[in-house]
Amino acid sequence: MKIGLIGLANSGKTTIFNALTRQHAEVTAYASTKSEPNMAVVNVGDERVDRLVEIYKPKRTVHATVEVMDFVGLTAGSAKDGAFTSNALQNMKNADALALVVRNFHDDLMGDASPLDDAKKVAEELLIADLILAETRIERIEKGVNRGPKTIAQQIEETAIRKIADHLNEMKPVRTLELTTDEEKAMRGFQFLTHKPLMLVLNSAEDRFNKDAALLTSLGKIARAIEFAGNFEMELSRLDDLDEIKMFMDDMGIVESARDLLTQMAYELLGYISFFTVGPDEVRAWNIRKGDKALDAAGAIHTDLARGFIRAECFHYEDLIEFGSEKALKDNGRFRLEGKEYLVKDGDILSIRFNV
Repeated sequence: MKIGLIGLANSGKTTIFNALTRQHAEVTAYASTKSEPNMAVVNVGDERVDRLVEIYKPKRTVHATVEVMDFVGLTAGSAKDGAFTSNALQNMKNADALALVVRNFHDDLMGDASPLDDAKKVAEELLIADLILAETRIERIEKGVNRGPKTIAQQIEETAIRKIADHLNEMKPVRTLELTTDEEKAMRGFQFLTHKPLMLVLNSAEDRFNKDAALLTSLGKIARAIEFAGNFEMELSRLDDLDEIKMFMDDMGIVESARDLLTQMAYELLGYISFFTVGPDEVRAWNIRKGDKALDAAGAIHTDLARGFIRAECFHYEDLIEFGSEKALKDNGRFRLEGKEYLVKDGDILSIRFNV
């Protein structure tokens, strides 16, 4: 899973990036649009992994991970003026979800904050970038009109791209447009930015944190919104003493870390769930999409397991915690053998039987 942090210059994206990843990326004003994004892989916090480690005492523990990309700050008119470099656009398109960071603190260069206006500005930039892409494709289609009859696939693509262009011209993101299954498939390669799930991160100063519920509600009308005290969270991420961390979080009224809150929201927006593999050698968490089957889970572990799939030995985390051991699960009928069509549930613990 890849999350791209976007926002206007001086919105505190890199501060949020450092808070999420425990990195020390340089925080600067007005970075060059040619800069490459900051990138880091972070573990997904999941207390179930910790409990499984207590039970199995493995030699190795592997958490599910999320890749976080911190893109250069945007300026109003960036998309229209062609200031989105091809590398920047491609990196943004490679993200599974975008997290739009908006400033809620005073800045000596930018003045006081206007989070709602900033969110609308960036949303418009993404719409314009997508509209340019759609209109460019339509122009190419029209230039090729005399090259002979269109295939069914070409007809589907043209219908879909024109629908998208009309929708974008109404200042509506692609994610709110209903397309047929065939049209969705035809558009997959374009990776429209406004088709991606969008989260809003309100980056607040400590003295403003958790004090404007109405603002968070207004931002929530654009996309699902969450509030962080960015600088505070960044400093918090650099502490190692767990008791000290908890004390500071309690003082600020923070229940969960920025990393945990953002990854949980991304999971929900993208429809991800976690399953686990366990044993004395390793306890590991795996990401798959909600609705994926046992065969998909096997493939996530290794392609050989999917190719030679026989059965999945399966039980659930909650049952394990309730009964205490695999033996007790078997004795109480909670240990199952499932076929390749079994719909994997969040918290399932799987062992794949296979033969290649």
